Amino acid sequence: MSYQVTFATKWSDFDPNRHMRHTAYNEYAAEVRVRYFAEQNFSIKEFTKYNLGPILFTEETSFRKEIHIGENISVTIKVSGLSANNERWKIVHEVFNEAGKLSAVIKVFGAWIDLTKRKLIAPPKEAEDLFLNAVKTDDFEEIILKNKA
Repeated sequence: MSYQVTFATKWSDFDPNRHMRHTAYNEYAAEVRVRYFAEQNFSIKEFTKYNLGPILFTEETSFRKEIHIGENISVTIKVSGLSANNERWKIVHEVFNEAGKLSAVIKVFGAWIDLTKRKLIAPPKEAEDLFLNAVKTDDFEEIILKNKA
C-alpha cells in the first residue's frame, strides 16, 4: 500500500474560480515528501544535522479533476526512479479529491545537495534505506549517474 496523507484544504488554497490553485497541489506534494522522509527516520532535524536538503530539477503537474473549496484531499507518494547511491530520485504523487477521484499527478525529479558546498551528494548511511519502504511505480527505473569529474 502506498504512503498517503489526507489533508483538510484551506481557504488560501483556492483561486477566484473556486477551485484549488495550481501551486497548492505542488505544496501538498512537497509536504507529503517531507512527512514521508520523517516517517522513514530522516526528518528536517536530520537534514540540519547532515547539512543537506532535497532539491528539485523538474516538477511536472498534470491536472485531471477539480478540487473545490471545503474538500479534503489525499496525496500519495511512489518512487519511479532511484540512483544506486540514492543521490537522485524520481517521485510520483497522486492527488485525489474527497470522492476518491484522481485530481492531479505530480512528477518530480530531485536529488540531495550539500548546503555548504552547494554540490549534489549521496545521503549519509543513516538515510540509505530512505526509499526502501516506498511503493515503486510500474515503470520504476534505475537512474544511472554519469561519472563526476
